[in-house]
Amino acid sequence: MASFFIPLTGLESDSTALNTIANDLANMNTTGFKSQSSNFADLFYQQIGQAGSGDLIQLGSGVQVNSISSNFAAGAQNTTGVATDVALDGGGLFILKNGGGYEYTRDGNFTLAANGNLTTQSGLEVMGYPVTNGVVNTSSPLSPINIPVGQVEAPNATSTFTMTTNLNATSTTGTSFPGQITLYDSLGEPQVATVTYTQTGTNTWNYSIALPASAFTSGVSTPVTGTLTFDSSGNLSQVNGTAVGTGTGQVSSIPVGFTGLADGAANLSMNWNLLSTSGTPTITQVDAASAVSATNQNGYTSGAYQSFTIGTDGTVDVTYSNGQSQAVGKIALANVVNMQGLELLGDGDYATTLASGSASPGVSGSAGLGAMTDGALEQSNVNLSAEFSDLIIAQQGYDANSKAITTFDTITQDTINMVR
Repeated sequence: MASFFIPLTGLESDSTALNTIANDLANMNTTGFKSQSSNFADLFYQQIGQAGSGDLIQLGSGVQVNSISSNFAAGAQNTTGVATDVALDGGGLFILKNGGGYEYTRDGNFTLAANGNLTTQSGLEVMGYPVTNGVVNTSSPLSPINIPVGQVEAPNATSTFTMTTNLNATSTTGTSFPGQITLYDSLGEPQVATVTYTQTGTNTWNYSIALPASAFTSGVSTPVTGTLTFDSSGNLSQVNGTAVGTGTGQVSSIPVGFTGLADGAANLSMNWNLLSTSGTPTITQVDAASAVSATNQNGYTSGAYQSFTIGTDGTVDVTYSNGQSQAVGKIALANVVNMQGLELLGDGDYATTLASGSASPGVSGSAGLGAMTDGALEQSNVNLSAEFSDLIIAQQGYDANSKAITTFDTITQDTINMVR
C-alpha cells in the first residue's frame, strides 16, 4: 500500500539525514574536514484524475535524498608550531601521490618519511615543483617534496666581493689604510684577505690585496695591486687608468686571483665589485676618517641541515648551520571545476571523477588557489549549533513519518476487522 511506502521513503531519507549529521558531529575535530548536508527531493507523481478546470490531479509517491553536498568553506586555523603542519587559507587542494595516480586533500597534517619526503599520516607523498639551479621550476613535472634531513650543504667558493670604504681625502702621501674581508675557498676554508690602500698623490691611491703567506704552499704571498683615481667630488673615477662604470670600455670590477693554496683548495678566482646595486662606486674619498663600513661576499663554508620552513606561496626553504638558506621545492595545489563532484575516499582525501573534472595543478596565489600557513592546521568547518538545529528537524521528520506508519497500521487493522 502507498500509505506505507510513502512514509517509509521519509524514514529512509530522514535516516540518511541523521547519519549525515552524525558524521559531521563525529568529525567536528577532524583536521580539514568539510561538513555535509542532505538535500531532499520529491519522488515521481501518479495522475489519478483531472479537475473540471483541466488541472491534473496528481498523487506523490514520497521523498528521496537528491544529493549530499559538502561545504568547502575554509575552517579556522589553529597554530601548532609544528614545521610539517600546513594550513590552506582559500581555494585549492594539496596534491598527493598514490601509486601511479593522484589524490587530493585539505588536511595539511603532514609528516616526514624516513627518506625525507613530506607525506600524509597515511603515507601518501605531498607533491610539488622541483628546484633547478637554485630556482623553483614550475614548468617541470610534479615530484615529491623532499627535506634533506641529515645532509650537508657543500661549500661555495667566493666569486664576488664588495668592500664599502672611505679614504680620508686629507691624508698625506704615503699614508696607508688596511681593510680586511673573510673569503672562502673551494673547501669552505675561510681565507682572510687584507686590502691595503696607500695614498700616492692628490686623489690617487694604490691598492694591494693579499692573503697571509701561510695561506700558500710556497709560503710566499703575491698581492694583487693597482691604482685608484678619484674625481674632485671624491667619487672613484678610474681603476688602473680605465674609467669606472657599466658603459662600453668601462670597468665595474677588478679581477682577483690566488693560486697554490696550502689547504689544497682550488685556485681562488674572484671579482672585486666596485659598484653598488644602484650603480654608484663603493669606494669614496672625502674628508672623513678612513674606514670600511661594510663588506659582502658570496662564499660560505659547508653546513649541516638544521630546519625548514614553508612560505605562504608554498616554497620550502631549508636552513643550514652555516647560515645559508636554500629552496628545495614548492608545494603545489590543485583545483577542479566542480568540487561537489569529488569522490570522498576517507582520511580527508578526495579523488577526481567525470563530474568533478580533471584537477589543474598550480601555485599558491594563482588561479584562485589560496595561501599557506606554516606551523598551523585548518580545523573542521562543522558548525555545532547549526548541526544541532538540523538534528532536531531530522528527528521530528523521522518521528512524523513513524507516526504516519503507526496510523496507517491502525487503519489497516480497522479495515481487516470490518471484513471479518
